[in-house]
Amino acid sequence: MAAALVLSLAGGGKAFADQNDSRLDGLFGALKSASDPFQGFAVEQQIVLIWLDSDSDDVDRLMSDGIGAMNGGDLKSALETFDRMVEMAPDFAEGWNKRATVHFLMGDFRASIADIDRTLLLEPRHFLALSGLGLVELQLDNTSNAIDAFRRALVIHPSMTGPRANIDYLRKEQEKNAI
Repeated sequence: MAAALVLSLAGGGKAFADQNDSRLDGLFGALKSASDPFQGFAVEQQIVLIWLDSDSDDVDRLMSDGIGAMNGGDLKSALETFDRMVEMAPDFAEGWNKRATVHFLMGDFRASIADIDRTLLLEPRHFLALSGLGLVELQLDNTSNAIDAFRRALVIHPSMTGPRANIDYLRKEQEKNAI
């Protein structure tokens, strides 16, 4: 059932891609109404696939190369690749989000926040960027900002488990420290 719903919302052909894709509104509606984390994850994957597709072969190649470098631990090359991507496609939200991830992994939290802000300017519904923002705020010891970012992610993607677990953990830590 969930797979059929996702496939019908995603449509057969490609309208256009990235954060402006016409299929996203329906998918975000399905994401909000997902009955369990598995259905939510299935819809999430469809959204992510759309976000990753820029409709430019050159930008898509940079995305693939950057992800490969990042997954291989070559953060310097990944950053250089994502730098080229955001220069080539400054309106492509996922390019900024991937660069934010590399900045986070390199410990440059301020640069990560700047790229997350750009991602959210281009795609305010980017629940992964919001979740990432929560993780950055945790690294900066800004617990209340972290909780706020995780909550914002859950408004968009209520069945997302990571932000919910992080909020629960942070609340317990706050209660423990208040005693």
